[in-house]
Amino acid sequence: MPGVAQQAIPAAHNLPERWSAVMDDCVVSIAWSPDGEHLSAASASGSVCIVNVESGSLERSFQAHDFGATSVKWRPASEEIATAGQDGRIRLWNPHSGELLHELDGGSAWVEHLAWSSSGTHLASAAGGKLRLWNPNGSLAREYPQHPNTIAAIAWRPNASELASACYGQIQIWRPDSDQPEKALQWKGSMLALAWSPDGQYLCHGNQDATVHFWIVRSAKELQMWGYPTKVRELAWDRRSRYLATGGGSQITVWDCSGRGPANTKPIVLKYHEDLLSQLVYQRNGPLLASGCIGGRIAIWEGKNRQPLFTAAMPSAIAQLAWSGDGTRLCVGCEDGTLTVLETSESPAAARR
Repeated sequence: MPGVAQQAIPAAHNLPERWSAVMDDCVVSIAWSPDGEHLSAASASGSVCIVNVESGSLERSFQAHDFGATSVKWRPASEEIATAGQDGRIRLWNPHSGELLHELDGGSAWVEHLAWSSSGTHLASAAGGKLRLWNPNGSLAREYPQHPNTIAAIAWRPNASELASACYGQIQIWRPDSDQPEKALQWKGSMLALAWSPDGQYLCHGNQDATVHFWIVRSAKELQMWGYPTKVRELAWDRRSRYLATGGGSQITVWDCSGRGPANTKPIVLKYHEDLLSQLVYQRNGPLLASGCIGGRIAIWEGKNRQPLFTAAMPSAIAQLAWSGDGTRLCVGCEDGTLTVLETSESPAAARR
């Protein structure tokens, strides 16, 4: 079948490899199934593959978008996936049969972002300046007012029905039952990434001007961190909303947001990568942080420990990282199409959880 081919790549260092495969182009998006038994992965060419996690065997591969895919998202507590592409379309699929269930119009030539609400009752899409909300049956739930600029990022507030959207100069927070923003946060600059803290108290964004900006949402109080070597796209919150790990260079900067917050504090700096960071992600229910760089290196970190617990080497730049729901496996997608699952269950940190 097109889209993926099995490839044996020896495990690097001491992070065990479960299996490895190769897609037909750069891996642009990864999503674990809710039960953790399958992975969906989308490539820059527009193909999507469904892989059995235990065996690494390809179960289904199909062409989801003619001009390249941008995102694949597994609907929470469901056997459905949503994909977005450079053809301006959003498509809902049965991942196991490859059946196309619904096709949606994103409203612009390129759909950049997709996000399911935590309940799975709504799918948000962003294309150009258009932000749309969809029902799982494919019907349009709401179209929000046109944004003045291209939407750079969207993110649902954890365990809530509030959706944040960012474009140049502002963040707006929306609800499904109104086409007017519940709150608008003004910030003069170009935002690249959005991240809610798991407790929903903080909303932060990484920026083109090499800064990270925090908002305490309830009070709209704001903080800014600067001094990064380059623009910041990598943001990751730990499960307890205490630590925010940020990229913007080859070093990981971790801010402690407990107590009075990160203002006027010295961050933790984690040094291992020699190349620019490309991915940061914490386990959903565990303490481990995974980092990846454009040099193909991966590191696993725990807490304030300034030395990685594990490292691994991939054949090309790290394009995607995604933990399994139980935190025992890490899926890695690379620019050359390599798709690998690494075992982390043998980590001493995992054993203590």
